[in-house]
Amino acid sequence: MDIRQLTTFHKVATLLSFTRAATELKYAQSSVTAQIKSLETSLGVELFERFGSRIQLTQAGQRLLPYAEQMLSLAGEARGVAVGEGEPSGLLTIGTMESVTSYRMPPVLEFFHHRYPHVQLVLRPSLCAETLHSLRQGTFDMGFLMEAETRHSGVESEVLGREPLVVVAAPNHPLAAEEKVTLDQLREVQVLAPEAGCAYRELFEAELNDGTGEPVPFLEFGNIESIKRGLAVGLGVSLLPTMTVADDIAAGSLATLAWEPPFEVFTQLAWRRGRHLTREMRLFIDRTMECMAAEYASPDV
Repeated sequence: MDIRQLTTFHKVATLLSFTRAATELKYAQSSVTAQIKSLETSLGVELFERFGSRIQLTQAGQRLLPYAEQMLSLAGEARGVAVGEGEPSGLLTIGTMESVTSYRMPPVLEFFHHRYPHVQLVLRPSLCAETLHSLRQGTFDMGFLMEAETRHSGVESEVLGREPLVVVAAPNHPLAAEEKVTLDQLREVQVLAPEAGCAYRELFEAELNDGTGEPVPFLEFGNIESIKRGLAVGLGVSLLPTMTVADDIAAGSLATLAWEPPFEVFTQLAWRRGRHLTREMRLFIDRTMECMAAEYASPDV
């Protein structure tokens, strides 16, 4: 094994495409194929399964991936020590969700844009379950989670804060005038929700379905902005993170319903357990925690 082969293997494993890996590495595709074949020959195992134009990692490839990441990280660290620490640089691939990207990330992105312009942050939209899988597989360097659980198999995480949730509707919705809203009342109205796999949706769904004969139907939307537009024209009610509707409530286009969720979720920043954290990853973790600490300390979040 050599660094060049491991770099090529990691790129192919991350993208699951020889063609895209060749483009990003600026190699001919035949060179990428030859390097992978040479690595497989030296190890005596196949690292990828081929299904026509698609590929996936074999079990051997999955076992090699975290070690390849560690070796590449250590090689970069050794190079930095030998030549002296330069400016932080490189690419960080981060799994995140719409709400965090739109409402929590801007101060972090602004900081890196001005202070560390050579660090490229690539934000990949992802549901929490997909993010956890990608972290374990090494596809993402880090990822944001919004979950009730704060401990995850194979993953380390820092809890950034409890994420307040609120049920909202149009100001003229019948439940907006109620001093107290019950679960039975919520079961009788249309509920708008993000796609399945969202933790707070699943917790809300479990509450609504508890003790009922039939599941409460949800009207599923692709994103939070679409949900808010649907709410504003009176399509129903929805449980959303407070941060995503605070401006709408202040402007009077949405109203808070008097129902307190009996559960809570926590926004977290996670990475694969045992992975060597590069200088750039540590910078991202530290700055994210610093930027978000004040927001989560505020009672208005």
